[in-house]
Amino acid sequence: MTFIHELSDVQTTQIGEGTSIWQFCVVLKNAVIGHGCNINSHVFIENDVVIGSNVTVKCGVQLWDGTRIEDKVFIGPNATFTNDPFPRSKEYPEQFTGITVREGASIGANATILAGVTIGQNAMIGAGAVVTKDVPEKAVVVGNPARIIRYLE
Repeated sequence: MTFIHELSDVQTTQIGEGTSIWQFCVVLKNAVIGHGCNINSHVFIENDVVIGSNVTVKCGVQLWDGTRIEDKVFIGPNATFTNDPFPRSKEYPEQFTGITVREGASIGANATILAGVTIGQNAMIGAGAVVTKDVPEKAVVVGNPARIIRYLE
């Protein structure tokens, strides 16, 4: 059974069975969320966002237009996603540059993911990392800018 906390503003109807959305979340009307997800408090999900199944989004995360999250992804608290490589006040691109997070990847707390980046399947982003370029599958990256320190088995 899907659970939506009464103190959230959830405008989409495209939410899979068994997903929980906790208090103080805002989910815009065209967002898609798969089944079995856990969307923690204080999360914002914009219109052109697709989230797969069995995804965990911890507190304080904002997912902007163009973001694609595949199945079994973990997004740590306050991870920051961007979608405009050249942001200016009151100037909007014709199309936002999305971020793709492949199946099974994990993103640590306070990591920053820049527009246009793809995080590979089962990759791991260390807490506080600043990801400026694509991350290969099973890579572990840390630092600013993020660099590969090893690969997972």
